[in-house]
Amino acid sequence: MTKAEFVELVQKNGEFESKAAAERAVKAFIASVTEALVKKETVSLVGFGTFSTVAVAAKSGTVPGTNKTYKKPAHTAPKFKIGKTLKDAVAAVK
Repeated sequence: MTKAEFVELVQKNGEFESKAAAERAVKAFIASVTEALVKKETVSLVGFGTFSTVAVAAKSGTVPGTNKTYKKPAHTAPKFKIGKTLKDAVAAVK
C-alpha cells in the first residue's frame, strides 16, 4: 500500500471531508511519533502496539567472500512491538 492509498483509507475510516485533511492527520501522527522517539520516549497505543527506541552496541565484522572488515558504531534504533489486538486481527485473516 502506498502512502496515497493509505491516506485514502484514513479518509474513509476517519470520515475526513477531504484527502488533504486525512493527509494532515497522517503527517501529524508520523511527526508526533518521530518527535517522541527522538526524545527517547515511548509511545504506547493500547491494542495496536508500542513505538520505542533501543540502544544498539557497536560491532565489527568481515564482509562475506572478501577480506574486508567493517565497523559499525553504536547507535539508537527505533523499535515497534505489536499489540495483542492487532496481532490477533492479522492472525485471524486466512
